[in-house]
Amino acid sequence: MADYETLVELAEEAGEPQAGTTRRMTLNMGPQHPSTHGVLRIVLELDGETITKAVPEIGYLHTGIEKQCEVRTWQQVVPLTDRVDYLANLSNNLCYCLAVEKLLGLEVPPRAQFMRVMLTEITRINSHLVWLGTSALDVGAMSMFFYCFREREEILRLFEFFSGQRMMTSYFRIGGLALDAPRGWEKWIDKFLKVMPSRLDMFEGLLNENPIFKRRTQGVGFISLQDMLDLGVTGPMLRGAGLKVDARKDAPYSGYEKFDFDVPTRTENDVYARYLVRMAEMRESLKIIQQARDGMPGGPVTADAPKVVLPDREKMKTEMEALIYHFKIVTEGFRVPAGEVYQVVESPRGELGYYVVSDGTSKPYRVFMRTPSFGNLQALPTMFEGYPIADSIASLGSMDFVLGDTDR
Repeated sequence: MADYETLVELAEEAGEPQAGTTRRMTLNMGPQHPSTHGVLRIVLELDGETITKAVPEIGYLHTGIEKQCEVRTWQQVVPLTDRVDYLANLSNNLCYCLAVEKLLGLEVPPRAQFMRVMLTEITRINSHLVWLGTSALDVGAMSMFFYCFREREEILRLFEFFSGQRMMTSYFRIGGLALDAPRGWEKWIDKFLKVMPSRLDMFEGLLNENPIFKRRTQGVGFISLQDMLDLGVTGPMLRGAGLKVDARKDAPYSGYEKFDFDVPTRTENDVYARYLVRMAEMRESLKIIQQARDGMPGGPVTADAPKVVLPDREKMKTEMEALIYHFKIVTEGFRVPAGEVYQVVESPRGELGYYVVSDGTSKPYRVFMRTPSFGNLQALPTMFEGYPIADSIASLGSMDFVLGDTDR
């Protein structure tokens, strides 16, 4: 039998690690992994329990939506925007419609603007509830998942009441809304506004001082503010680092300048701070919804543009001109003056921008989407590297990205 020194020499020649030494390991997280919140692959290089390198790999959910926009009429693009960030479909509807309305020079009626603001803020709460339930589940708070999805179910029913669809509503249209709010909508909104604050109180009671939740989130997922700015990170992650940036305040759109609300920030710049920011944002959204409900103007919900907006169905049955316009808009679409516009809105995940180019035809020449999930995901290596693998799941959840929003 060979002595110990001979065995060590043989091990070195074979490239095997000696006793007492460490060896780096490459690990695949995903693309099918519950904590990646979608079809994301992360290639991790580990030195023991410490991540030395993290490379996110996207593209598993690529749909080619931006290219599809070029072969659809302007109105047909609206359902495509629903499917980019499917947790904030109305934010995408709104951003696209605002961009095209600028090219057309359309003035959207006040009632449609208020209704857009109200429903977009409900969408923000809907998205944050999904984030809260899934990210809390990632760190072991299983009950939160059921509670959050219970409240989200009520929101989806509200969307179905307004539009006939639970998720992909396509409720916002170029020039206004698909149709006016249904009879009795005030009662649905009042019920939501009455119940939701107590639910948020319950969530905070379960998590805010929970010692396990705090140990899993406080001091975890740090990334410097300068790094976030360099990488294009926006939204609650940026506000969790103390920067008060919000497109609704900085560049108001759709009448947001008429609403009184705050932009919550924290300075701790960790997973727990991002949690507190999003919880505070839901309360601010409730304030905006209440203001929109109380101050909802009367009048039409579509712009006075008969060659762009589909005519009233009753008029279509009795007026030849309305019937002709309906037929031409549906079959041929409408022409948009040549030009380009970049429109920004504040989605639940951060800054959402649509760059829309028209060449004067009935179809977009180019639709480019600057999605917040793509920018935020770029921070993943900086946030992961040098930290334990056990913290990576909580850090990942705090980004709140949607892979459809990332890949497009």
